[in-house]
Amino acid sequence: MKLPLRAALPALALLLTFITPRAAAEAPAAPAETQPAGGSAAVLEINGPIGPATARYVVRGIEGAPQSGARLVILQLDTPGGLDSSMRDIIRAILASSVPVASYVSPSGARAASAGTYILYASHIAAMAPATNLGAATPVAIGGEGEPAPAPAPLPGGGATPGKGTLPGKSPVTPPQPGSAMERKVVNDAVAYIRGLAELRGRNAEWAEQAVRGAASLSANAALQQKVIDLIASDMPDLLARIDGREVHLDNRTVKLTTRDLPLVRLHPDWRTQLLAVITNPTVAYGLMIIGIWGLLLEGYNPGAVLPGVAGSICLLIALFAFQILSVNYAGLALVVLGTAMIIAEFFFPTYGSLGIGGLIAFVVGSLILFDSDVPGLGVGRPLIAALATCGAAAIAGIVYLGTRAMRRPVATGAQGMVGESAEVLSDFSGSGRVRYGGELWNARSERALRAGELARIVRVEGLTLWVEPQ
Repeated sequence: MKLPLRAALPALALLLTFITPRAAAEAPAAPAETQPAGGSAAVLEINGPIGPATARYVVRGIEGAPQSGARLVILQLDTPGGLDSSMRDIIRAILASSVPVASYVSPSGARAASAGTYILYASHIAAMAPATNLGAATPVAIGGEGEPAPAPAPLPGGGATPGKGTLPGKSPVTPPQPGSAMERKVVNDAVAYIRGLAELRGRNAEWAEQAVRGAASLSANAALQQKVIDLIASDMPDLLARIDGREVHLDNRTVKLTTRDLPLVRLHPDWRTQLLAVITNPTVAYGLMIIGIWGLLLEGYNPGAVLPGVAGSICLLIALFAFQILSVNYAGLALVVLGTAMIIAEFFFPTYGSLGIGGLIAFVVGSLILFDSDVPGLGVGRPLIAALATCGAAAIAGIVYLGTRAMRRPVATGAQGMVGESAEVLSDFSGSGRVRYGGELWNARSERALRAGELARIVRVEGLTLWVEPQ
């Protein structure tokens, strides 16, 4: 029997519904692209804390890799961590790169802690040298930790362990963690971020969460066993040989690496990046600020000197630029400025050390909290603070000593300053006569006879008359 066309359309649609998914499932995957011959491997070194200068250097290196003919970018890591904003800039460049990026923790003894762990997870290939480590990726808030909040109550359904509490008819729920609300927000954001990177690259997401929540760390061998990294390589040539033939995903395509015996080209930071790295070093920025403050004060007390004012202005402007880039506790900055001003005020006000001691305390406290960060390398060295505080204390002690000594000295000006001095007798007299003192002729009185040319000691001064006696 022949069906009408209108009645056959639903059956045809149903048949297509079953056939299309199966056909799509059976469709062969797109073959991996093989990298063309030639080119090189660009090596970028991340050595030390990760800050704005490091991020600028790495991002420019990754973005410029295609134009330079690089088939692979290798990030050689040895870092204790760094700023979150700089780390995310590097990771965004890795995720947007059209060239595969391999992170390699080397040489032996190096580490990829904190921010380095995130970068390792974001890379297309994660490798480590023997005797290296990674982890401890818990975010640390700059500016001090808040007061811990009380532990949360158990979730309905029992269980205080993350993932164990279950609401009726719902999927497992992660209960709130101890700590302030801001700490929980930061930690949970970091967990979601690193888990997303782990899922993108097919790495161990559970351990990544432990590295953030519990600051867990792993050696190279343990990281390989737990599928945190892809391989262990003894050096760069070994790394290139081991990743040769591996397939990595770039955007919507798969690329097969051909890296064996690939020439290595080390990319060094340009002068602008090197300059930025120098002035954003916390110790250098701190020193520039101190020089700037003292230079402007010296210019104010000695108008027309020019050099202190010019040098102080330049140093202070550079320091303020560095502070805009660094994470600065501005309460600490205010305390340093106030302390310096109080120490200088001690020179001009008779406070017997009270202004100077108060200023010294403010200076030391402000210096300690100026760069309030637990990231190694992003703080001012305490020996430098101690040296400056010692110099300030020595200056205050010297001022107090000189002031006390001056108070014990006899008066050296005015009529009181003439008492005890010598005057020359001009002519013989007994009772009243004339003497020469300081190139001036004075009326003199004496109870004893004096001869011409004799030196007489001034006993007291009454108006324009000197009372004298023989020496």
